[in-house]
Amino acid sequence: MSNSQHPTEREPAPVQSVDRAITILELLARTEAGITEIAAELGVHKSTASRLVHTLKSRRLVEQHGERGRFSLGMGMMRFTGAVAGQLDIVQIGNPVCEELAERLGETVNVAVLDATDTINVSQARGSSAVAAQNWIGQRTPSHATASGKALLALASPDELDDLLSGELVSYTPRTITDAEELREVLKKTAEDGYATCFEELEPGLHAIAVPVVGPGDDAVAAISAAGPAYRLSKKRIPEVVEELRRGARDLADRMAYLSR
Repeated sequence: MSNSQHPTEREPAPVQSVDRAITILELLARTEAGITEIAAELGVHKSTASRLVHTLKSRRLVEQHGERGRFSLGMGMMRFTGAVAGQLDIVQIGNPVCEELAERLGETVNVAVLDATDTINVSQARGSSAVAAQNWIGQRTPSHATASGKALLALASPDELDDLLSGELVSYTPRTITDAEELREVLKKTAEDGYATCFEELEPGLHAIAVPVVGPGDDAVAAISAAGPAYRLSKKRIPEVVEELRRGARDLADRMAYLSR
């Protein structure tokens, strides 16, 4: 044990450290504070509080006013507030778009966003013909095995694509694409066609078609998809479904642009 560590205090476990870091951020969201106050709030020795605060400071989540000054939330927090606000906007305006599309197509319609190598569904509506009761909202799905994921990856940066292809492409059904070069070719064609398909690649009997929602700078800010059973959402319906999804994607993009004015 080092001389600087309180004799009755053990090094916090990783989960405990996360909890303490969040407590610090919550405290600084209310008021500026010094190490003594932060330590008192956590109920730990000042040396432990100092280590936690300076770790947050190194990631710009916390900033210090003067060499020995008090601490407040840092500009790095804007990365999270901006991301959350953006996703909340998509949820808020995505729901009516999903409902309109679901009514026209009769299938389940989702809006999804890319998060690292996964895709997260943020809005959903079920059409009159939809029989599945599964709720996909908030669920992470593997981008390489979903239509929304492929629609997003087709317009992703080279770094994002390299991150995905650097890991194992897990097989979910016999039709899942697990070869990196094959996936690159599929994504290239997806970018050219402007839509992505997923025919029994995530679940047997499940088909899906998706198009990107393009924002400023031609970046894909989301994807909108229709999913249904293979016997109903057949390959013959691709032109019809793609046309409806593109209309919905333009509507969603227009609503997001209006909201950001």
